[in-house]
Amino acid sequence: MSSFEIGASRPVGAVQLNPVQPATQSVPGQNPAPTPAATSATPQVETSLSTDAGPVPVDQARVAEIRQAVQNGTYPVIPAKISDAMIAAGALLQKAS
Repeated sequence: MSSFEIGASRPVGAVQLNPVQPATQSVPGQNPAPTPAATSATPQVETSLSTDAGPVPVDQARVAEIRQAVQNGTYPVIPAKISDAMIAAGALLQKAS
């Protein structure tokens, strides 16, 4: 059986964050002064409600049922299903790279 690794395929460097300044309210008839975020060379990303996927459909009753079974210790844990899912996830990760 060949081995596989799960994780980044190359080293990951430090993440650089550029905080976005909140928009200030302007008084009608006056030109607002440019903010540092508006004058920077970093492009700003605009979002739209048309691209919002909406709420995630979650069956709250099923979640409560599973949570209760885990707390009671009656949730069925089947090692063969867990190992099959782990092997399938590893195969998917290998195909993606």
